[in-house]
Amino acid sequence: MAGFALGWSDADGRPGNGDRGKAVRPAVALLSAEAVGGTAESALPGAVAVELVHAFSLVHDDIIDHDEWRRHREALWKAYGVGPALLAGDALLALAVGQLAARPEAIPYLSAALVELVQGQTADMAFESRPWRGPDEVTVEEYTDMAAGKTGGLLGAAAAMGVALGGAPQLADRLWGMGRDLGVAFQIVDDMLGIWGDPAVTGKPVYSDLRREKKTLPVLVALAAGVPAARELSALLTEGDMDEDSLRHAAGLVEEAGGRDAARCLADRYMSSVLEVLDRHLPDAEELRAVCDSVVNRVH
Repeated sequence: MAGFALGWSDADGRPGNGDRGKAVRPAVALLSAEAVGGTAESALPGAVAVELVHAFSLVHDDIIDHDEWRRHREALWKAYGVGPALLAGDALLALAVGQLAARPEAIPYLSAALVELVQGQTADMAFESRPWRGPDEVTVEEYTDMAAGKTGGLLGAAAAMGVALGGAPQLADRLWGMGRDLGVAFQIVDDMLGIWGDPAVTGKPVYSDLRREKKTLPVLVALAAGVPAARELSALLTEGDMDEDSLRHAAGLVEEAGGRDAARCLADRYMSSVLEVLDRHLPDAEELRAVCDSVVNRVH
């Protein structure tokens, strides 16, 4: 089951060529170590740990969201059942912690990332039951706090563990903050792909976030725009239970109200903060910079 979750095998355990993901987090860990003069091998325990935690989080996330597809095939819970998938996720988490048993300098960052991940995921779930408009509507500030935890925590841990294991622990806190900003940019782009991404590329159903009424950034900023398209979008979302035509129309209204452009601008703003940290503390880290840049310029 772990092999299936990681894209190494099919549901029957046969070796396969499944989609193994983007591996952004382990790449950040390894390249951060190299950027401070260490070796990639020195950060390997951290890189493996963050990828295992990421896999664990996806297994549980698909159960929470009832997502039946992950990376162009059935989600783990759909292939094996909810109970076994929960246990497989727990096993991945245990394996991640074990990677750092002999590297105590890295453990605080992974621990902090796990707490942030849980808090961020909890907030994301709570957002779904809140109204689209009104006094209890989800704000952009709440959204970015959620994204910094849910997505940014592990990226922050990857960068911080990388420099700590690479021999520059004095930079770990700086890189932790950089990774959290990168995570917000990553999540915003993920939200955009959840509305306008190609399912053949993303591996997830079109309009999946709109269908589940997730409070994603493009929708939040579109609703706050105060233009006719925003008012029509608010009415459509409030009605709920949308069919494919309604979902397509809602996506068009989000774009018409400026949600797509505003989301891109905010992702770029967070990316600028990331690059500012790299320019100041790791000016020669071209490969790390390229990986970070790929986060906001991706199609899946």
